[in-house]
Amino acid sequence: MISRRMMLAGLLAGAAFPAVAEVMDSSPRPVARGGKAAARPAAGPLDASDLIAAAKLGAASVAYVLLDAQSGAVLEAREPDLALPPASVAKAVTSLFALEKLGAGYRFATRVIATGSVTQGMVQGDIVLAGGGDPTLQTDQLGDLVARLAKAGLKGATGRFLYYDGALPRLDQIAADQPEHVGYNAAVSGLNLNFNRAYFEWKKVDGQWRTTVDARGERFLPGVDMVRVDVASRDVPLFTYAPGRVEEWTVASAALGKGGSRWLPVRDPGAYVAEVFRTLARAQGIKLAVAERADAVPSGAEIGRVESEPLPEVLRDMLKFSTNLTAECVGLTASGQGSLEASGKVQSDWVRTTFGVDFDMHDHSGLGGRSRVTAAGMAKVLVQAEREKRGLKPILREVGMKDDKGSVIKGHPVKVLAKSGTLNFVSGLAGHIVPPTGRELVFAIFSGDPERRDAVPVALREEPEGVKSWTARARRLQGQLINRWAGLYA
Repeated sequence: MISRRMMLAGLLAGAAFPAVAEVMDSSPRPVARGGKAAARPAAGPLDASDLIAAAKLGAASVAYVLLDAQSGAVLEAREPDLALPPASVAKAVTSLFALEKLGAGYRFATRVIATGSVTQGMVQGDIVLAGGGDPTLQTDQLGDLVARLAKAGLKGATGRFLYYDGALPRLDQIAADQPEHVGYNAAVSGLNLNFNRAYFEWKKVDGQWRTTVDARGERFLPGVDMVRVDVASRDVPLFTYAPGRVEEWTVASAALGKGGSRWLPVRDPGAYVAEVFRTLARAQGIKLAVAERADAVPSGAEIGRVESEPLPEVLRDMLKFSTNLTAECVGLTASGQGSLEASGKVQSDWVRTTFGVDFDMHDHSGLGGRSRVTAAGMAKVLVQAEREKRGLKPILREVGMKDDKGSVIKGHPVKVLAKSGTLNFVSGLAGHIVPPTGRELVFAIFSGDPERRDAVPVALREEPEGVKSWTARARRLQGQLINRWAGLYA
């Protein structure tokens, strides 16, 4: 059986098209891959200003802080109080916020409720699928839940099939300044499935395009009728989208090649989960009426449930795969607010009260371009969080020491535990440098050109011209700075 983490990796990779950057979904156009260049050791202890100049980041600002992890003393700094977009580095702070407000033992639950007694397999009343805001629910888990209900003898209901998705606010997207068609700009709901994406596949059959949309897992393959994709004979735009009971997409034929696939966002995830549940139920012999949304959870008996992993594991995967939906769901659950704007403010206020640092967060994932943090503030949060054993450092991803091309140096004795972040012309990295012996360091590095990012039309923000090479240079600079600091201070 495939693991949840393997499924997560597959979902986020978009199946046919590997992601080109942390929060940048892939293009339907396959990208040729060249051979690997021989790795060179990363830059030695050069002056940081020389490294920054060599990165050629244009008008972008570069800010960083390096601290002694034990004392918090500043060892190096450049523009430490300059506020820049954190991108997905914000998820590290969201993790701390959620761990305090929800606790390490917290699990999200998706429940099936019967409003009446069960007689000969039939619920004498309504069946309710009640979401609890789980951002990690997958088709295979939903299919297994249905299979357990069928094994217990459930056959249907005399009443309605209801779904409740109001445990979290219903948002059709995280950030309005991102393209509609990118899967990383997910909708948010109290019911979520497959990170609120449907699997779109296309191929030519007898000279005609054939498209399918499904909610595939590893063991279940339910079709999806509420999302439809038609191929349009054009070059641009790549996608168009029209909301409605059936979410209508068109895709440019010029982008499709001979065939392929990608994950597309679903903008009404509650209805999506309910449709998939009903399809899976029908395959198991459970007959349900067409789903209706419930404004509240009706009273009744729970007849089935599926739970997420404990919160630290949910957050560990979020930090590793940088899932924006997970960040927003855990942040909204922790704050109890009805909008991302209000929830981001609650988290910002919590950071100010807990760590004495000014953060200006407008969401929990860092996907939107309005949030701002400083390198000094981020580094201070990391030092205090580890000193107080708040549980962040153990779930951070080991990103490794890098060579001069940005590749991880295998077997290097120094560990780098950090969270990265990427938006168009924005790149960040913050975490811990841990040598086998000697002094542990904490760092935060932010590079950004917000004006250049904002100048790109929203429809072209999936991969604007020049962003790949800019991001590569920014990440290479991060590796060079870390290598330099490890050699000088660790």
